[in-house]
Order: sequence, then structure tokens, then C-alpha cells
Amino acid sequence: MEFKILLVEDEKKIADSLKLFLISKGYEVDIAYDGLMAEKLFTENNYSLCLFDINIPYKSGLELCKELRMMKSDIPIIIITAFGELDDKLVAFGFGADDYIVKPFHFDELYARIKVFLKRTDVNTLFDEIIKIGDLTINLNDKSVTRGETKISLSTKEYKLLELLAKANGKPIHKKIISEKVWDINFDTGTNTIEVYINFLRNKIDKNFDSKLIHTKPGFGYFLKVEDE
Repeated sequence: MEFKILLVEDEKKIADSLKLFLISKGYEVDIAYDGLMAEKLFTENNYSLCLFDINIPYKSGLELCKELRMMKSDIPIIIITAFGELDDKLVAFGFGADDYIVKPFHFDELYARIKVFLKRTDVNTLFDEIIKIGDLTINLNDKSVTRGETKISLSTKEYKLLELLAKANGKPIHKKIISEKVWDINFDTGTNTIEVYINFLRNKIDKNFDSKLIHTKPGFGYFLKVEDE
């Protein structure tokens, strides 16, 4: 299968050179030059592995590491940084990093580390790319959704909203976060667009089923969870 890597590096020359190297090894690579771009990319795509520099604009690599761990706990994350002290490494591991490589480094060394992680995850890839919540199944590969034996047809926005809720592992997602992740904007507080789309999802996901999965926590947002859990 083809592996897709998210490379987060604000030094364009390094990022572009590393991307070309990884492409030559058969990987697909997206580059983010700052933390906000990285955040947007990993909410919209399904990556096999992430490479994060620590000192990047807007949001640090450590913040991204922590945020990604909350969304997808098992994706390999390798930190790339000029900071090589033991304390720096321990902090990175504390934020959820799996490995740590210090600049300057040989691309072949990084490639060897990447191969180790992707070999470990390759066996479980099909399982990693399917989310199950009760009898609801979301296939992240082909963006298909089923509940029990029923196939559910969703628009692009409906699917993105459902996937965002599903990846939160039962934690409420605030309307502000939903608007940023699904629509890439901040809605005016008076708009009811999100409520409308939540209702669209409820009509398709919950309406014809005994157990309701989409819930509201007033003041906190919406979440996806089996009712009796």
C-alpha cells in the first residue's frame, strides 16, 4: 500500500529537499510550513506517519503532537529538531512523540526510522482506518458509512462533521472547533448552520435506529457515543 507522510517544517529548503527524498523512496508527502497549516492538513487527510519540527510558527510541534494524540492515538510521530538535550527529548516523549531525531541528520537515518514504524503499522492498517461506534462503521479509506447493514449516504460536509465527532472518542466538540475544522471559518454566533447539519446527521444516523449516537452537551458541544455507555 502507499504510505502518506505529513512533514511539518518551516525551513522551506529543508522541507522541500526532504520531501523529494521521501518521494524517491515511494512515499506520498504533504508539507506544512506552520502549525495551523499542519492542523488543517491532518484533520482533512489520513496520514501513515508525521514528522514534526518543534519550533514552527503559530503552533509548536509539541502542541501539534498533543493535539494529534487526542485525535488519533496510534499514528507514529517523529520529532525533528535542533534541540538535542535529554530533557528536550523527555518533554517530546511526554507529549506523545514516538521518536526524536536531532538536526543535522542524514536522510538515510531518518528513512530507516520511518521504515521501522511503518512496518509495525502496516499489518494493522485496515483496522486503523475503520472507526466503529456501536453498530456505526466509518471507513476512512473510501469515506463510506454504515449502521448495521444499512448504508448511509452523506454529503461531504456531513461526512467531515461525522468523522470529526467520531475521532473525538466521545468527547464533546464545541461549535467553534466544528466551524474551524469542517468549514474552515469562524461562524457568527447567531448562525444555526452547525445545528442544521447536526440535524441532517441525526436524521440519517439516528432517526431509524433504537440507539441514538449523536448527543448534545449544553455549553460544551456535540459528541458521538453509544447511549448506554
